Amino acid sequence: MSLELKPNLRLSQQLVMTPQLQQAIKLLQLSRMELQDLIRDEMMQNPVLEEPQEGEDTEGAGEDAKAAEKNQPLLETEEPPPEAQKPSEKMEEVKGEGQNEIDWDDYLNNYQITRTAPSGGRPSPEDLPSYEATLTKKVSLFDHLLWQIKLSPFTPEEKRVAMLIIGNLDDDGYLQVEGEQGDPLLAIAADAGVSIEVAGRTLRKIQMLDPVGVAARDLPECLLLQSRHLGVEGSLVGAIINRHLRHVESKNYPAIARDLKVPLEAVVAAVRVISQMEPKPGRAYAGEDPQYITPDIYVYKVGEEYLTVLNDDGLSKLRISNIYRSKLKNGGANGDGAREYIQEKLRSAVWLIRSIHQRQRTIFKVTESIVKFQREFLDKGVAFLKPLVLRDVAEDIGMHESTVSRVTSNKFVHTPQGIYELKYFFNSSIGSVGGGEDLASAAVKNHLRQIVADEDPKEPYSDQKIVELMRARGIEIARRTVAKYREVLGILPSAKRRRYF
Repeated sequence: MSLELKPNLRLSQQLVMTPQLQQAIKLLQLSRMELQDLIRDEMMQNPVLEEPQEGEDTEGAGEDAKAAEKNQPLLETEEPPPEAQKPSEKMEEVKGEGQNEIDWDDYLNNYQITRTAPSGGRPSPEDLPSYEATLTKKVSLFDHLLWQIKLSPFTPEEKRVAMLIIGNLDDDGYLQVEGEQGDPLLAIAADAGVSIEVAGRTLRKIQMLDPVGVAARDLPECLLLQSRHLGVEGSLVGAIINRHLRHVESKNYPAIARDLKVPLEAVVAAVRVISQMEPKPGRAYAGEDPQYITPDIYVYKVGEEYLTVLNDDGLSKLRISNIYRSKLKNGGANGDGAREYIQEKLRSAVWLIRSIHQRQRTIFKVTESIVKFQREFLDKGVAFLKPLVLRDVAEDIGMHESTVSRVTSNKFVHTPQGIYELKYFFNSSIGSVGGGEDLASAAVKNHLRQIVADEDPKEPYSDQKIVELMRARGIEIARRTVAKYREVLGILPSAKRRRYF
């Protein structure tokens, strides 16, 4: 058999992900803040993009997007708008505006007329500090302890150990040395080059600082430090902390009473003292800054109908710079690859504007479809949320499920019932008693939360009892499903929810 090369012609189809399509898909799944960062980066890298100034006509951005959607050739044959100026005139205007020149005559006249405010009077806005100057840095646990160490009688050797100790505290205020399985104090002493006695003495001094219980190595030591501060270390409280914390967790108070040979009432009183202690001393200094949510879209009720409005506040209204338009049309970009460079940047800018507008329209369509399916939720609340899957919305608006999934990720909507992520409206269905209408899993979780909130703290409901109460409300649910939803909601089992005081 001989081998030879022969030409062969074959026609086939395959899906090609162009860079433009990849960019459009990427923009769909970005959150609002990520989109703002991307637009800011593109404006810094692409000189063709610009943002209209305040009060300036912003119709150019919409025209650029429409031109991009019609696949018009890169703005070469488009006539310049009437208000467009020559490049030299435009550059002179921009240069003059960018100088921020001061009218000295007006300033001096105001300076001569303005009088000093009387003592105790309201200060002038010009005399007040800027908003940025009024912001303060949040005090961390390390800073708080360092301030106390500087005011305490530590020797230079102890101060070196103290810096290592407070530098190895976790967010809860516990002493944890990374990679060490035994006593972290041994690693601290080795790193500082001191004896274990010096390290232990320094640790005891730090444990006397505020907050009480800081620098403990485990929970019992943390609670014992606080009991020592309260003066109850040698009482029943200290004995329970040393020997029966696991029974306190499971609220098995009779077992504690039998082992310590004390009345149950005394155990309950001691546990009440323990429950008022702080198991995480560093909690007050480790809180993260609040994350404020800006909705991507608003849903308003106007009469009997719901109106969907996109939130464009904070998003740059991009457009193509008239300067570069004119350079291409007037032949001012010839030679040295300047025309090719501007063409490339124009192509990138047009595709970005088109992708952003496409993203906004897709969010609008998906939200309108969700409003149509979840109208009863908007009218009455969470208990009336209906089961909904991505396929329902995708078929309603004529898009693929993956597109709907990308659009609903990290996007938020403001409704009459509050602010929700778009993913919140997609829930699995839970059957109802008697073959009635199914309920959404979020609505069932809301029922579960209400049942637990209304129970008697001294006799909390078991999972089986919650199943029976759900069935009385017309919800058919299994016990293991109740246990799963309870864990999702952060609700403890009935044994740990029981209260003795």
